[in-house]
Amino acid sequence: MSADPRPAGDDPRFRRALLLVTLAGLAVRIALLALEPEAKLAGDEPTWTTLAINGLVKLRRPFSPLRSPIVFYPPGYPYFVGVFYALGGLVAVKWAQLVVSALLVPAVGRLGRTLFSPRVGLAAAALTAFYPELVWFSVHFWSETLFVTLLWWSFERVMAADGSRRWTAALASGVLWGAASLTRETSLLFAPVVAIWMALSGRPGGRARAAAFVGAVALTVAPWTWRNWVAFEAFVPVSTFGAHALWQGNTTLPREEFYRATDAVEGPIAQMRLARERGWQAIRERQPWWLLEKVGREVPALWRPDTYVALLLDNGAYGSAAPVMRAFGRVSVGAYLAVMAAAMAGLAIMRIERGRVLLLLFAASMCALHVITFGDVRFRLPLMPLAFLAGADAWCAWRARAFPRLGRGRQSVLAALVLAAAWVVLAPAD
Repeated sequence: MSADPRPAGDDPRFRRALLLVTLAGLAVRIALLALEPEAKLAGDEPTWTTLAINGLVKLRRPFSPLRSPIVFYPPGYPYFVGVFYALGGLVAVKWAQLVVSALLVPAVGRLGRTLFSPRVGLAAAALTAFYPELVWFSVHFWSETLFVTLLWWSFERVMAADGSRRWTAALASGVLWGAASLTRETSLLFAPVVAIWMALSGRPGGRARAAAFVGAVALTVAPWTWRNWVAFEAFVPVSTFGAHALWQGNTTLPREEFYRATDAVEGPIAQMRLARERGWQAIRERQPWWLLEKVGREVPALWRPDTYVALLLDNGAYGSAAPVMRAFGRVSVGAYLAVMAAAMAGLAIMRIERGRVLLLLFAASMCALHVITFGDVRFRLPLMPLAFLAGADAWCAWRARAFPRLGRGRQSVLAALVLAAAWVVLAPAD
C-alpha cells in the first residue's frame, strides 16, 4: 500500500480513533496491574530497583550523578525508577510505566499513517495497544518499556521532520533519541545512520535538519559522558555494559568462570577495558567460522517463540498463581507467532520507500548487533513496532482485497522469511 504524504495529525477522525485506541491500551495495562498475581522480582529486576533506590534515592545527596555509582548500566531507567519511587514507591513506578507504555501506541499509529495509510496506522496502533508482551513489561521493572517508547517517538519525529521540513521536529527527534540512548545505548550506534538519511533527503534543508538532530543527540548524551569523565577519568559515552556484552557473547568460558574473570580486576573502567580486549580476542580466536556460529546461535535466541513470563515462572516468582500466568504466557507466544506471520506477508509486499528503508536498516543493524554480542527474546521488543506496521499493512491489504500478486522476487523474499522462521522455531534452545 502506498504512503500518504499528508501529516499524521491533520485528520480529526484519525486523531479521535487513535486516542480511543491509546486509551484502550492504557485500560488493558491498568487491568493487568490490578489483576496480575503478586510476583517476586526476578531476572534483572532486583538490579534495576537496587540501582535506583540505593544508587540514587538514598544517596546523601539524592540523585547526584557525581555521587552515584552507576556506570555499568545506562542511567536513564534507574533515574526514571528513582524519581517515581521517591514520589510514591514502586507502585508509583508501575503507574508511570503504564502511561509510558500506552504512549507507544500513538507513536506507532502516527508512523503507520505517515509511512502507509490511516487504516494501517490504526491497525498497527491496535496491535501495539493489546500485544501481550508489551502489556506485561509495562508492569515489571525492565528498561524496555521506557526505551521502546522513547525510540519510536523519535522515529515518529524523524519522519515528521522529513515530511514537514521543520528543523524543530528534527531537534525534538534528537532529544528523544539521546534520551533513548541513555536508556539503552545500542540506539546511539545508529544515530549517524539517521543523520545521513536526513542529510540525503533531496529536499531543501536536509543538512540543517541532520545537524539539528545530531546536535540534539550530542547535547542530550554529553552531560552524562562528561560525568563519566569526571567521576571515573575515562571516556565512557553512556555505560561500560557494551564491552561486557561483547565478551560475554563471544567467550567459551562457562558462565560462573566468566563472571570470576570479569571480577578479577578492580574498578569498572579496568573491567571495561579487560572485557573489550578479551571480547575481540575471543572473536579472533573463533575465526573463520565465528560469524556462522554466531548467526546460528544468536538469531534463534533473539526471535524464538518465547516470553519473559517464563523467566518468572522458572524462578517460582508467581507461586501458586503459576497456572494462570502460564496460560498468559501461552497467549503471549500465540500473539507473537500471529504477528510475525502477518509481518512476513507484509515484508513480502512492502514497497521500498524512503522512510521504510530507514526502519528496515534499523532492524538489520539491531539484529547484527545482537549477533555480535548475544541475543535474547527481550532484545527484540524494540523491533516489534516494525512487525506491527508490516503486519498491519498486510492485514489491511487483505481486508481491502488489494493484496498484490507476488512476482518471483517477492515470492523468493516470502520463501526466505518462512524458511528463516521455521529454522528459528525448530532450533534447539541454548
